[in-house]
Amino acid sequence: MAMGFLGFALFLFLSLDLDQGSPSSASAASSSSTSQNVEITYGTVLKLMHEKTKFRLHSHDVPYGSGSGQQSVTGFPNVDDSNSYWIVRPEPDTSAKQGDTIPSGTIIRLQHMRTRKWLHSHLHASPISGNLEVSCFGGESESDTGDYWRLIIEGSGKTWKQDQKIRLQHVDTGGYLHSHDKKYARIAGGQQEVCGVREKRADNVWLAAEGVYLPVTKSK
Repeated sequence: MAMGFLGFALFLFLSLDLDQGSPSSASAASSSSTSQNVEITYGTVLKLMHEKTKFRLHSHDVPYGSGSGQQSVTGFPNVDDSNSYWIVRPEPDTSAKQGDTIPSGTIIRLQHMRTRKWLHSHLHASPISGNLEVSCFGGESESDTGDYWRLIIEGSGKTWKQDQKIRLQHVDTGGYLHSHDKKYARIAGGQQEVCGVREKRADNVWLAAEGVYLPVTKSK
């Protein structure tokens, strides 16, 4: 099992399409390994776990049947699904680079590893609860402010670490990335709704889980 995860971690690492080149080393962290003080840096590939339900933030090439019709985003119950990996990217046109740490309050983007689209939100209604729809949209050369999420670290932490509780607040709508135990019955049967809500709730807290955590780039 461990060898299988490390093999997949190596695949993910070699698949990264990063402007700054490949670092000399990477650390593969799973939910069973120590997460204390593991910094999350730009270029890291990770899964985000919804704290309350333990489902992973997930997407696949299936459009919503209502709302925007864009690629759907759900919460997925199984740990070992490759469609739940996201690449942590900076806001465009900044000085941020691969290996930089990410302070609380920073605007980030999350790129879906498999489809290369961006975690996105807007004013369309989500299918089950009627909150703000969360989708995947765009591509490598297509990204807009609908892809911008502000990282908010819960507690006293200053930079994002794997063991810290976080919220992601959508810049355009003000909605927090949210999930709950309301599940889809048909196309995404067993998967739960992911949406945006404008209030801080216990249901919009997330944790970094499995992933390939790139080391911090040391200043020269």
